[in-house]
Amino acid sequence: MPQLKLPNAERAVVEHEKVADYLLDAAHPDNGGKAAFFEELGFRRAEWQILGKALRELARQAEVAQTTASPHGRKYVIVGQIKSPIGKAADVQPIWIGDKGWDVARLVTAYPHNA
Repeated sequence: MPQLKLPNAERAVVEHEKVADYLLDAAHPDNGGKAAFFEELGFRRAEWQILGKALRELARQAEVAQTTASPHGRKYVIVGQIKSPIGKAADVQPIWIGDKGWDVARLVTAYPHNA
């Protein structure tokens, strides 16, 4: 069975709002503890690009674990390990979506992954 990679992963979109204002914002009503998880690893809201780069790199290297269709496009779940700015490694599960009509995916969310 062929391995599935995130389409055009080298151009995957990681938006400031998604990382700084959601994943790294403990006050966001839908954060659900994600900020605490990423902050414990040394990721900071003021330097959100570091987490964005780590998630984009994982998307380039890892295989897609699951895909599902949604009304907005195709969702891609990737499971893998990222390295933090303080040298810790963590298993994460970012979710990307390839919006209908676009050929690149954008980051939707990311969670700790407990194998």
